[in-house]
Parts: sequence; structure tokens; C-alpha cells
Amino acid sequence: MGRVVRVLKLDSRSGRRHADRARALVAGGAGFLGSHLCQRLLADGYEVIALDNFHTGKRCNLAGMARDASFTCIKHDIVDELPADFAVDEIYNLACPASPPHYQADPIHTFKTSVLGSINLLELARRRNAKIFQASTSEVYGDPLVHPQPEGYFGNVNTHGPRSCYDEGKRSAETLFFDYSRTYGIDVRIARIFNTYGPRMRPDDGRVVSNFIVQALRGKDITVYGSGTQTRSFCFVDDLIEGFVRLMNVPLALQHPVNLGNSVEFTIMELAELVVDYTNSRSRIVHRPLPVDDPRQRKPDIAFARQYLGWEPKVTLNEGLARTAAYFETLLGNGRPLAAKRSSRLSLREATAP
Repeated sequence: MGRVVRVLKLDSRSGRRHADRARALVAGGAGFLGSHLCQRLLADGYEVIALDNFHTGKRCNLAGMARDASFTCIKHDIVDELPADFAVDEIYNLACPASPPHYQADPIHTFKTSVLGSINLLELARRRNAKIFQASTSEVYGDPLVHPQPEGYFGNVNTHGPRSCYDEGKRSAETLFFDYSRTYGIDVRIARIFNTYGPRMRPDDGRVVSNFIVQALRGKDITVYGSGTQTRSFCFVDDLIEGFVRLMNVPLALQHPVNLGNSVEFTIMELAELVVDYTNSRSRIVHRPLPVDDPRQRKPDIAFARQYLGWEPKVTLNEGLARTAAYFETLLGNGRPLAAKRSSRLSLREATAP
């Protein structure tokens, strides 16, 4: 599968091919979110360059775009310096592992990716006078004492725990982006992403939706950490990518990050039960100790995104779980149709969604 992706060396051949098209650089372009963003930008008429070191990104995520003449994939780690003559108009920085098992596997490189990688991309934006987007995270709020979390909340974070390489790396990146904006006048856009799920997540991703679906499809115990009363708000990937594009295209640069996520809140136990129902699985739900610094509540205040971007999620959890489970069903090769059931709990919850 990887052979169909044109992986090029990073050199001066990356100059613009079509003067009438904007060129977008997507760092982390082979990842879960990055590949969906590349696909959307191509559909919107951009030339797209995907940068990825392929530590967690997969070439198969880009296979459908590989033969598009407007698409180029380059193997490169943004921790390493980018060439000065790299020609781009817009930059999206999605280059960082986002699931705890992956970002904790090499915490120092994770932090370097957020900090040194951001500096390298910001320097490129400064040289090219390019607009630049940073994928930040709801993890910057830590284990929040304010609920739901508005953009003005400074968070309740542990600076030296096992999750800190990611949380603090993203907080540092936000600082760098706004300092570059104030110092050099760069047009920066920052999105704080809340729990997102959908096709192209890895089976070993380690995040709750993919974990539960894969465990259910394999007939294994579904592992709930802690009591399961902790909450999350789940946003389908297509909705999130729409938020990225709207944030990048709003005429005036904003002077603060913007929350992007679903404002409908579920407990982890509710999600586990829904996945069991939906996949018609015989898996048992079992409990394990809660990891260090795992947030008890997570729900975005998206009033700003609604008002200024005209954005809010459209895909219900029922629809999103159907599409995600179908993806994993095909990926895992189970060869049996899903016996989908719409839970009464889910129907009630989504009927009251804003």
C-alpha cells in the first residue's frame, strides 16, 4: 500500500506547480486527523503537501489521494529544520501523537515535536508570510475545575506527570504561536480539540472509542478505567475537519484559541454500553484502575465557535459509531455484518442535544 504514495525527499523541487492554486502544508498528514484534512483540502481545490515521519501515521491513510496530481507526501520529522525555499501559503500543524500510549512511548520526542516542531513551522510561516494553524487539545485544561470548559479557563494541570509531555507540549506550542503572532505579525489560528473519533483511527490507538469498538468486535472484555462515571464529549471526525476549515478561513485572525468539540456529554460507562449494544457483542465490561491525571469531566463550551464560525457538530454519536464500527469491522476482517441497535439512552440524549 505504501508504494502508491509518492514519498519524496525534502528539497527545492517542492516549489509551486500551479500558480492559480493555494498550497497547503499538512504536518502529520498521514495521521487520523491529518489524512482527513488532506482529503478535504484537495476537494476544496488546494495543492496539498503532507509531511509525516510515519511513527504513528500510516501510508494506507493516504492511498486514496496518492494518484492525485495535486497531492505530494514527504517523509520528514518536523523536529528537523525545513528548507528555506519551501513554498506554501497555508500550514496546518497536526504533527504530534495524540493518544496516551503513543505520546508516552517517547515523551521527550513528543515534547520536542510540540516545541521544536512548532518553531520550525512558525519560522517557515514567517519566511513565506503563510497563515498557520495549530492543533491544540482539551488536555491543556487538565483535570478541570470549571465545567464545561470555556477558552478563558486556564486549566488545572500537572506539569510533571506521565501525561505532561503532551499537555505541556501543547500549552508551550500555544505560547509560541501567539508570541510569533505578536512579534512578527504572523496570522495564527489555534483549535483546542476535544475527543474526536472516526474511520482511520488505529486499532491500537489507545483512545476510548477505538478501544471499546475493537474489544467488542474481537469479543474481548471492554476495559473501563475507574468507575466509568467520568465524562467525555465525542466529536465525529468530519465535523472536526469542518471546524478546522472554518477557523482557518475566518477573515480576521483571533487572539485566543477556539474550542472545537461536541457539547453533548456522556459517561464512559454509557459509551461502553452503547458500543456493546451497537456491535451486538457478548463482551463483558470490566473495570481497571484509573490512570494518573485522567480527567473526571471533559466538555467544551463552544459558544464562540457557534457565534463566530457558525460551527457546531452535526453527526450524532449513533451515526458516528455506526460509521466507525463499520470501518473497524472491515479493517479487522471479521466478515460479519453489524447487528446495529439504536439504544433508547442514546435516542434520549441526542434528542436533547443543542
